[in-house]
Amino acid sequence: MFLSSTQSIPSSNKVPTHIAIIMDGNGRWAKKRFLPRVAGHVKGVESVREMVRACIGQGVKYLTLFAFSSENWRRPEEEVTLLMQLFVKALNNEVAKLHKHGVRLKIVGDLSRFSAELQSLIQNAESLTQDNTALTLTIAANYGGRWDIVNATNKAIKAKTDAEKEVTEEDIAEHLSMSYAPEPDLFIRTGGEERVSNFLLWQLAYAEFYFTDELWPDFDASSLQKAILSYQSRERRFGRTSEQLNK
Repeated sequence: MFLSSTQSIPSSNKVPTHIAIIMDGNGRWAKKRFLPRVAGHVKGVESVREMVRACIGQGVKYLTLFAFSSENWRRPEEEVTLLMQLFVKALNNEVAKLHKHGVRLKIVGDLSRFSAELQSLIQNAESLTQDNTALTLTIAANYGGRWDIVNATNKAIKAKTDAEKEVTEEDIAEHLSMSYAPEPDLFIRTGGEERVSNFLLWQLAYAEFYFTDELWPDFDASSLQKAILSYQSRERRFGRTSEQLNK
């Protein structure tokens, strides 16, 4: 487990160790081209491939992508069904390639709502890639930040041997769905919106935010480079003063 940024000062590397992205704009990308929304999601998978390659090339060690939120079930039933089918297809087509390139795949979220087929594919993909070290690619699916915190808190309470002992920040952090990863250094949202939309609410406490109007299917390696350059221009103080950093 990694200590949180409010408990210790993480190292600030020139290249972010962990990048988290809300991949927004697939539907609008398709609409602009008079295509069905699912065409944008299919195109978005290509952008995922490019991000994986670009992150490995840049030396990023963790890439986390928000694919499907717990609120996305509110979308039209037909679109949700197509998204689930695309998820199955992507796992069938991409996992072997990820494994070949040394990528560890993790899926976080409440997976119980997914079909038995999808849950089996997820389990097999994680098992196959568990020892890979080139990049840890996390897909957040049926994920919500509040769900994550509540789930972790309940697990922490159950794990207490002393019923009267208070739950601490460390206790909760230990049970978060991404306790295996350091907190994101850089958070990116494509598509022009400027909000976190219930994504990694605990983990984004000290992340640097980068918003772009580019729609996700248009976001490529050069777009990522711009985001990293913006990150490199920031002063990451973690509660300290600029004078302390410059000593």
